Amino acid sequence: MNHVIFLIPIALFLGGIGLGAFIWSLRNNQYDDLEGAAHRILDDDDA
Repeated sequence: MNHVIFLIPIALFLGGIGLGAFIWSLRNNQYDDLEGAAHRILDDDDA
């Protein structure tokens, strides 16, 4: 039972890091053009 005292704060800390990384990616416009890369790979620019 003593291990739970250490595991809960570690889990909350890691979850906070994950949430912070997700919010950072949203603020830096990482999800703006989701389909652009999928279409860009199909374009042939060897004209």
